[in-house]
Amino acid sequence: MSRRTRAIIGGSVALGVALALGACTSSSPKPKPAPTSTSASSTGTGGLAGGSFHVRPAAWTACPQLSQQMTGVANKGFRFDCATIQVPQDWQKPDNGKTFDIAMVRARSLTQKNRIGSLLVNPGGPGGSGVQFAAGLVAPGQGFPTAISNRFDIVGFDPRGVGESTEIKCLTARSQDSLFAAEPDPASQADFDKVVALNKAATAPCGAKYGASLPLFSTEQAARDMDAIRIAVGDSKLNYLGYSYGTLLGAVYAQLFPTTIRAAVLDGAIDPKQSIVARSEGQAAGFEHAFDDFSAWCKKNKAQCPIADNPREEVMSALAKARVDPAVNSDGRKATAGWIFTGVAEAMYSKNEWPLLAQSLAALKTRNAAGIFQLADNYAERSPDGTYSNLFDDNDAVNCADFAQQPTLAQIRTYQTEWRKKYPMFGGPLAAGLITCAAKVWPGTYDPYPTGPAKGAPPILVVGTTGDPATPYAQTAKLANMLGDGHVLTWEGEGHTAYPQTTCITDAVNDYLLNLTVPKPGKTCPATS
Repeated sequence: MSRRTRAIIGGSVALGVALALGACTSSSPKPKPAPTSTSASSTGTGGLAGGSFHVRPAAWTACPQLSQQMTGVANKGFRFDCATIQVPQDWQKPDNGKTFDIAMVRARSLTQKNRIGSLLVNPGGPGGSGVQFAAGLVAPGQGFPTAISNRFDIVGFDPRGVGESTEIKCLTARSQDSLFAAEPDPASQADFDKVVALNKAATAPCGAKYGASLPLFSTEQAARDMDAIRIAVGDSKLNYLGYSYGTLLGAVYAQLFPTTIRAAVLDGAIDPKQSIVARSEGQAAGFEHAFDDFSAWCKKNKAQCPIADNPREEVMSALAKARVDPAVNSDGRKATAGWIFTGVAEAMYSKNEWPLLAQSLAALKTRNAAGIFQLADNYAERSPDGTYSNLFDDNDAVNCADFAQQPTLAQIRTYQTEWRKKYPMFGGPLAAGLITCAAKVWPGTYDPYPTGPAKGAPPILVVGTTGDPATPYAQTAKLANMLGDGHVLTWEGEGHTAYPQTTCITDAVNDYLLNLTVPKPGKTCPATS
């Protein structure tokens, strides 16, 4: 899969249940973007919060190999250019000389006419690579609307901490294997304490390596970087397409720089006013609802679903058996309850993965765990050689910095009990997923983002999917209302995010991006059209 939006559930790496807000990425080697010329003249001051910092124009260098390396497919319909710009490490102290690199790619259609500007895209996460995502969006066969790519340069960026930008990397492959394999819902105090210990051991190197710099990977800092990107690419106004966690980035940008927006599409909305606890509980409810929809699909499609009689019981039975006698994969890994749970959760992101989940659960009965590990590794961004991307390193750093109010371990134990009753499959694990950012577990401090109206911003399009497990639909209107001039577009579909899934959704979003026409109030698109 060359592109997918992503939202990590639970907000942490604990138990492998930090299910991300962003994009399927390739394990292929990535090209190094060309460095920005130091002789370029200043064109603006970017996302300043104090002091001064001059943003230099992007020095684009052709990188025609990027599509092949990122997606595995050559793309002869676009020209690809890469660049790296520098931004302050701390926008509160922009003139102290300390900078991060931000890597970008620009995909320009060879049939482009009447160019409007750049369309900055973000796949979510936190931790998703926008460079890889942009290459995937315009890859042959992906269906990204030519109406948009013919009018905009598609610009993707790796946010600070991610991929080819200055990255944060402190979790070892061994520790991540242990966390994903761990008990997803540790009921006994002894099991809970074991998971806490795993988290502390896994994240201690982050504190040792980055220390006081950890809050610099926060959402607000990254949103200010986006204004530097706008200046560096030469746009007077920002055009933005953000998915999942990318909606939070877009919302924070809109609050900080409302008058520099031309158009912003926020698909898979996050309610910025939610606490980390409320967000996790909302995802527990969302994934529970998605599994019910999967079960209903199974019963209607028995030819594709060999566990159609009782899908929920099949999962619970598989988890119970794995706790006693897990199957062993061909690479030697045991298919523990943690890995099985991660595979199940991964399949909830897209209806396209439901047949694989059903077949994988059936195969577990014969101790064949290949399918479950295929799903789980896709979620974890674990390569066949056992290495991981830095998706979860960045995800932890961002989520733990963004929320100043973190639950205690005792409170998490209470949430486990309460949520397990309300959300039988996902409640306990999602509560346990709060462990990483809990007080005295994550080593960093905090840098919360603002939550208020985007005064002076133009109309912003907020898209929600009724069957979205990771960013539940209820958050859509809340984000639109918070911004003040947000306009809701609803898709009655399944999975995470909507554009460009159907003609109805595609036409509405295209009309907004091209002509700044917002949909009529209450606009709803059917699941298929």
